[in-house]
Amino acid sequence: MNICRAPDKIVTVGLGSCVGVVLFDEKSKTAGLVHVMLPDSSKMKNNSNIIKFADTGIDALINALEEAGIRKCNLKAKIAGGACMFTFVSNEIGSIGRQNVDAVRAKLQEHKIKIVAEDVGDKYGRTIKFDPSNCELEISKSGNQKKII
Repeated sequence: MNICRAPDKIVTVGLGSCVGVVLFDEKSKTAGLVHVMLPDSSKMKNNSNIIKFADTGIDALINALEEAGIRKCNLKAKIAGGACMFTFVSNEIGSIGRQNVDAVRAKLQEHKIKIVAEDVGDKYGRTIKFDPSNCELEISKSGNQKKII
């Protein structure tokens, strides 16, 4: 998890079943990103790394943005990831990508933060780069395919 202001950009690599959550304020050209690995911290014994969970990581990112002077009511979201990477294992583990996406959506709705674009699901990994100067999220997929949302 981190935040940045334009002209800097923010990146996360290796989103498989994980979800990259970008929260941004268009006016101040400020953004934050958290790399969500699991949906629910309360289901894990070792949950001290709060930024890896949807329920606590998004809260931490919002707090960091507010500490940087950003008002929560100005935030919008773009999300990517949540792939089904483990079809060969049990249903619960195999659906962790979908569970992550569902948990991210629920948490953002709880905070009344609108998701303005997303690229989620399917069966491939992603790397994402967000540019707060133009609010574009570049998504790189395997095979060097790129898309902007």
